[in-house]
Amino acid sequence: MAVSKIYPEAAAALAGLLKNDMTIMAGGFGLCGIPEALIYAIRDSGVTGLTIISNNAGIDGIGLGVLLETRQVKKMISSYVGENATFAKQYLSGELEIEFNPQGTLAERIRAGGAGIPAFFTATGYGTEIAEGKETREFDGRHYVMERGLFADLAIVHAYKGDTEGNLVYRKTARNFNPIMATAAKTTVAQVEHLVETGTIDPDHVHTPGVFVQRMIKLDKVTKHIEQRTVRKKEA
Repeated sequence: MAVSKIYPEAAAALAGLLKNDMTIMAGGFGLCGIPEALIYAIRDSGVTGLTIISNNAGIDGIGLGVLLETRQVKKMISSYVGENATFAKQYLSGELEIEFNPQGTLAERIRAGGAGIPAFFTATGYGTEIAEGKETREFDGRHYVMERGLFADLAIVHAYKGDTEGNLVYRKTARNFNPIMATAAKTTVAQVEHLVETGTIDPDHVHTPGVFVQRMIKLDKVTKHIEQRTVRKKEA
């Protein structure tokens, strides 16, 4: 009999997977497509010393910001963290390590990890602080920096739709980072807005095949956060 991938809630889906000093990939772009329910469950578990791989660090009190507030994060491997004052304070005080990456380089490091590629060369960052301490080579008269692929103990992702076999569909901006992270970890746990029966999703519309997803939860509600609210000034 096949074992179900569906769990009743986030804590149950993460049971037995969390430990101190582990590496976790967290999908999303800004506050769009973040695995918020799973992040809260990680917070509530009390694990510490985490290395988090994420494009950004959320904002104060939302997303990965809640793990920073509880000081459960030891290191961030990120591209953009400028919206989080707690992050800045901890980094400047020496409490938090940061490994900055150009955004495209971060995406490719994750994709490479998921594809089993240990390292690759990119011209991005050559001659800057990004390249310090890294191997460089010249190809066809141009200089390149070697970057290592990234692979985590756990990936947590958010999908718009998933079926009972773990096939996932993402929607719009949430398709940034979630699909590649789902492939680049020992275990992937997905939270989905809509859960459907296997065979319901057109195979041509599947973004993450179910073979990459080990556990899932169905969200009862989804809060769509706005990272920066910009409105027009009211006319006189």
